[in-house]
Amino acid sequence: MDASSPTSKLTTPLGWRPDRCDRVALVLQGGGALGAYQGGVYEALHEAGLEPDWVSGVSIGAINAAIIAGNPPNKRLEKLRTFWERITERKVWAYTPDGDIFRQVRNANSALLTYMLGQPGFFKPQFPGPYFSPAGAQGATSFYDTEPLQETLEELVDFSLLNDQKTRFAVGAVNVLNGNFTYFDNAQEEILVEHIMASGALPPSLPMQKIGTDYYWDGGLVSNTPLQHLLEQSDHLNSLVFQVDLFSARGPLPRDINDVLGRQKDIMYSSRTRYTTDVYRQLHDWKSKLVALLGKVPDELLSDDDRYLRHQLSAMPEITILHLIYQQKAYEGHAKDYEFSGTSMREHWSSGYEDTKRTLKQRDWLEMPPQGAGIVVHDVHQKNSL
Repeated sequence: MDASSPTSKLTTPLGWRPDRCDRVALVLQGGGALGAYQGGVYEALHEAGLEPDWVSGVSIGAINAAIIAGNPPNKRLEKLRTFWERITERKVWAYTPDGDIFRQVRNANSALLTYMLGQPGFFKPQFPGPYFSPAGAQGATSFYDTEPLQETLEELVDFSLLNDQKTRFAVGAVNVLNGNFTYFDNAQEEILVEHIMASGALPPSLPMQKIGTDYYWDGGLVSNTPLQHLLEQSDHLNSLVFQVDLFSARGPLPRDINDVLGRQKDIMYSSRTRYTTDVYRQLHDWKSKLVALLGKVPDELLSDDDRYLRHQLSAMPEITILHLIYQQKAYEGHAKDYEFSGTSMREHWSSGYEDTKRTLKQRDWLEMPPQGAGIVVHDVHQKNSL
């Protein structure tokens, strides 16, 4: 076998990169209990030697991202498994018979237990609850308390390692007062446990998080994926991006009210990947035209700023996006994002692992686009490029 072939490269030690690839990025969408899918994605990447050097996320994606970036590569998978096993350790039924109807009932029971009791190591009910707390009291603005999550993150994430910038890390949150979306990036500030908590503070269930003098909610209220933050970077690094989404923009026509509730949630929280990449392509095309135009102008007629702009635009990066999207099971309802049973967690994890293995078998998808092409998107579920 040719040592330079993509097939052989997938079996090489950690740190492998495709030709002309300067960065491997893992971009993780929010989606609550569905986030175990992202654990399976990371396991497959870890086995293939594709350790990311950029990790970003929103909501549950921010938690998974923090565990990955906040641990050395040989500890990441273990810590991810610890987190997911801990928050799904409650037993629902001792035995579930085969058949969608039994899974639907069991999942509904699991979601009800989450609603009533919270989840171990994640969140617990506020007492006496927001309706019985005076305005301004700590428990008046959410139904659950996330103190267990803070303790879990402080145990599983090495924040000194997360902040050493060997792995670029960013999470998104929304400012409660002005509604602006904010990225907390370890290249620009020290990341604390509060930043991770803020990205996952979905109202009205979870409490807003104070950082400095401001308060923040879950980034999914504005944008459920931090892909745009990656594309906006001006570092001119060719990137292989694994974007892992938990809600699918595509789906069947609803046939009952439960389908309607589930489809509404999918559309509301699905990434705008096509829109984001289309905008990026348009900008790339205009920049390319501007470079060509500046190249026709005699150098002595250009200012220093014009020459600098020409230099910057001539070094635009190429980006390959491998888009992985969790595919909902027939028996999962609209409560799928807060159905935290161990059985469902293992199914989600396995789905992420298998989808990523299938994606990595598409050897040509791992290559960088031709120089000047800009951006290419591949989706294993659609078997085509965008």
